[in-house]
Amino acid sequence: MKKALVLLITVIVIISCNSKQHTNKNVITSDITNFWKAYDNIISTQDSTLQYKYLDSLYFQKGTVGLEGIRQARNYTAQDYINSINNYPKFWNSIRENTLNADKISSELEDGIKKLKTIYPQLKPAKIYFTIGAFLTGGTTIDSLVLIGSEISMADNTTETSEFPENLSHLKSHFATNPKNHLVFLNVHEYIHTQQNPREFNILSLVLYEGVAEFVASKALEKKSPNPQIEFGKKNAKRIREVFENEMFYYNNLYKWLDGNAPNEFGMRDLGYYVGYQICENYYNQADNKENAIKTMIELDYTNESEVENFIKKANYFSKSLDSLYQTFESKRPTVIRIKQFENNSQNVDTKTKEITIEFSQALNGHNTGVDFGELGQDAFPKGTLNERKWSADNKSWTIPVELEPNKVYQIFISNNFRTQESIPLKPYLIEFKTANK
Repeated sequence: MKKALVLLITVIVIISCNSKQHTNKNVITSDITNFWKAYDNIISTQDSTLQYKYLDSLYFQKGTVGLEGIRQARNYTAQDYINSINNYPKFWNSIRENTLNADKISSELEDGIKKLKTIYPQLKPAKIYFTIGAFLTGGTTIDSLVLIGSEISMADNTTETSEFPENLSHLKSHFATNPKNHLVFLNVHEYIHTQQNPREFNILSLVLYEGVAEFVASKALEKKSPNPQIEFGKKNAKRIREVFENEMFYYNNLYKWLDGNAPNEFGMRDLGYYVGYQICENYYNQADNKENAIKTMIELDYTNESEVENFIKKANYFSKSLDSLYQTFESKRPTVIRIKQFENNSQNVDTKTKEITIEFSQALNGHNTGVDFGELGQDAFPKGTLNERKWSADNKSWTIPVELEPNKVYQIFISNNFRTQESIPLKPYLIEFKTANK
């Protein structure tokens, strides 16, 4: 009896230990299980009302804060999920088993976070949520939450992509890199984002933000980045730097460098990750104190221009100073040279004026426009017919119809969304004038 009791206690201890190995309070995977329960019910019926009901009751309502977070971060709607489930059955069948194995890597993830803490002792805690989204991210963050889009991050080269439309074609090459084998790297990368300060919305700030996470993850795990942009970037470093120097001030070119499918001359998306990575690598290599270098990267204040400029200067990545590069950019920008019907800031504009023609210093692309209110707001914006706005044949002027009232101040803000064929943005221009008494 005594031997049996000892044996029983031993079995209980072993079971308890094994249970602890597979339970990690900082890695939550319940959204995956809930998704597949909802999925099975959704595909069992063609009734769209029932499909939405199953999605809501079995997935959304039972979801974690991680699911809520990734839906918020990528604006996922119920329709996005239903459409993806109904349109890509081969894909979902091929990815299912991979996603259900998320629990098995929790201990590896914990080891990766411990390695990160070794090189950045100030590491603050964060939770990792494995969720399933609708193809807009393999990983992102909100505050102290790491949010993994398992339908992307747990794919591999056997994942079925034959049903994908053109806007998802980039996932084919991504899946070929076997992203499920790089989950630890992805999670450490995203974990670093939870430690960083908020970004500024400009291309340089955004590529630095991603480059810090990519470089520090590589140093913490002591392995090369699995993302092909880094190796490709190093092989094409000079030309990538040249193009980036020309384009980093083009506000509308973000998706040529990050998180988009806008075409570029290199035929590879997301090369901003390489640019940011290389800047960080340069900074790290010149630093005498490597731990302080890592700390500086992670804690970089993107709202502090002098701090960012000092970081860039020490990295010595660009061929010229940021100020010099910006002046070159400014010198290339098209401008508004005049208003055809009257001089800007006129105080006696005829109310019979029915249109305003803005003339530019060079031809623009004849497509992108951007008109907004001035500081006086909507009331100072002239009435007109939106669909009668028109370009000249040479795209060097643009006309907007107006209806003017007497003795009134008007403002029209011409924004930098106007651009050339090369995407060089127009210098913003405020049109302001006052009409005559009659």
